[in-house]
Amino acid sequence: MTATIRDLMMSGETLVFGHRGAMAYAPMNTMASFQMAQRQGAHGIELDVQLSADGFPVIIHDDTVDATTDGAGMVCDKTLAALKALDAGAWFAPEFAGERVPTLDEVIERFAGDLLINVEIKSASDHSNGVEAAVSRCIRRHQATDRIIISSFNPLVLQRVRKSFPEVMLGALTGSSPTPETQQAFESLRHEARHPWHETVDADYMRWARDHRYVVNAWTVNAPKRALQLRALGVNGVITDNPDRIAAVFSA
Repeated sequence: MTATIRDLMMSGETLVFGHRGAMAYAPMNTMASFQMAQRQGAHGIELDVQLSADGFPVIIHDDTVDATTDGAGMVCDKTLAALKALDAGAWFAPEFAGERVPTLDEVIERFAGDLLINVEIKSASDHSNGVEAAVSRCIRRHQATDRIIISSFNPLVLQRVRKSFPEVMLGALTGSSPTPETQQAFESLRHEARHPWHETVDADYMRWARDHRYVVNAWTVNAPKRALQLRALGVNGVITDNPDRIAAVFSA
């Protein structure tokens, strides 16, 4: 039986998650980037999910396609077919020309058997456009609940996921200075993990997290020295742009 994400996060080993794949080496949030993270020794991948105009969960970070494809405009205004027509690799380097915007279905089908997946739902809205339900249906359809954690900076997103998908693992994403309102909203929500910006993690933070029985996965950790410091503090996972460097220092 494949180990569950909960088992691996509680194993005592500090896991390495490739941030949007291996985005230091390949175009972020593409199959090429996820494959590279796997080759570089990552235990898992982190990716960003938004909803297409026709309701498909697609893997892209920004609200628009402008920065990471040869197109322009809002992701939410484009159908899956329109998104699939875009080149999502040439902007990074010529050898990645022809990479496409993946769907969450494609990523889970290809990688969930080998890698853990941290699905970050991108939404700053107080109201849902249906992305939480679409993501939940996709994960259930592939029977991948035990390999996935859903994370978000928006506590309302996680509240909606928790209500409809109580068995999935949730991670509360926080930056350098989350607002008191955000903190309070997260504290009122049952969740299993905290995903803090790595510079906010110290011994006091880890004591607090352990007292609350939270798993801690820190982002974005690109310096090997800092990764070793975080491992010594007891973090459960690090999210990094360069999985090869962090995996190498952890195995040394």
